[in-house]
Amino acid sequence: MFGKTLIKNGLIITMDGDERVFRGDILIKDRKIIRVGKSIDDRDGDWFDAEPYLIVPGLIQTHVHLCQTLFRNLAEDLSLMDWLQKKIWPYEGNHTVETIAVSARLGIAELLLSGTTTIMDMGTVLHEDTIFEELAKSGLRAVAGKAMMDLGRRPEGLRENTSESINESLRLLKKWHNFDHERLKYAFAPRFALSCTDDLLKETFRLTQTYHVLFHTHAAENIHEVGLIRERFGVSNIRLFEKLGITGRNVCLAHCIWTDEEDRQLLKEHEIKVLHCPSANLKLGSGIAPIPDYLDEGITVSIGADGAPCNNNMNIFQEMRLAALIQKPKYGALAMPAKDVLKMATINGARTLGLEHLIGSIEAGKRADLTLIKMNQVHSIPYDNIYNKLIFSSQAADVEYVMVDGKWLLKGRRLQTIDLASLLKEVPVALKKIDRSLN
Repeated sequence: MFGKTLIKNGLIITMDGDERVFRGDILIKDRKIIRVGKSIDDRDGDWFDAEPYLIVPGLIQTHVHLCQTLFRNLAEDLSLMDWLQKKIWPYEGNHTVETIAVSARLGIAELLLSGTTTIMDMGTVLHEDTIFEELAKSGLRAVAGKAMMDLGRRPEGLRENTSESINESLRLLKKWHNFDHERLKYAFAPRFALSCTDDLLKETFRLTQTYHVLFHTHAAENIHEVGLIRERFGVSNIRLFEKLGITGRNVCLAHCIWTDEEDRQLLKEHEIKVLHCPSANLKLGSGIAPIPDYLDEGITVSIGADGAPCNNNMNIFQEMRLAALIQKPKYGALAMPAKDVLKMATINGARTLGLEHLIGSIEAGKRADLTLIKMNQVHSIPYDNIYNKLIFSSQAADVEYVMVDGKWLLKGRRLQTIDLASLLKEVPVALKKIDRSLN
């Protein structure tokens, strides 16, 4: 399963420190990249002709919700708080072990088919073991954690008190963190400030320091949400986290749309990471995050699709293209060049997750996480800049091969670890089960 593979003659975008792009070979052994070069001669092991393909580091999404994939197209034309309270939380609260397994598997299948090899996932309150089990079987690389919610009006299935939330999160961490040679890791995931007590937020952050894991939450996503936070706490969302002592390079904040100059300085000063979700921000009418300002300040920004009900896809090619385009009317045509966007989906994603020593670029010594994209497609030729071709004209359907840890998870657009035909039959059954419990 993890023998030796030689990938020959592909057009390689390394995203390494020198940003090398060249046609060459990649030698892989036991999960790792052994050599990258223009001509590698090694006949011991599997051999793959990559001449038709563009090879990029496995693409990384740092904010998704696998538990929500089953609810795609079922929560339309709503702003954030109504979307959560009227649709998503009732759905999530009625998940069973069986339905959340289908939801996670459906999301993972879509992610692999569109070239994503690593995610950071926020689950729901219950059944997080099931999400980890599906991740373990799939071969996808992931940082994941149960959603933590000990405050506010919630359906029965999302109710927990502070100690229950923390104790269950600790149990999951001890079971799943660093599973399968570090392929799966745990992150504490308080949902957002309005659904968590101060005690939960502070204690959770303390535990992230103790166990050296990430703190993953939502922040400053919607102007109404920001108003409620200011009404409750008297400060902005970002300043609230500083007030509670929740700062540092392990803090990962999804969205960060509604920030001011002081907020941005706090993000920069404390090396807090921003998780940008352009499609979801547009779909929910939340706004457009000031990403060029963050990048100019040296703030690390990565990219994610968020959940399928607020997107409605988990397609990183769509996210990359939108991330580039939506800033240009405000910041000008030169804003968000394609290479910068690809960094967000590769090496910046790796830095956000604290995994830049393992993934995010194609270099000897790193894990063999690769995405292979068919080059000569009618919608993507001709071109004079490989980054522009990748970001603006390549599509998810161009992804034909995906490798994680040296193992092919997608070969010729056929999933290797998920029975897609069976999965598609399970989806309506699972959704019907949730609908019955809701009614």
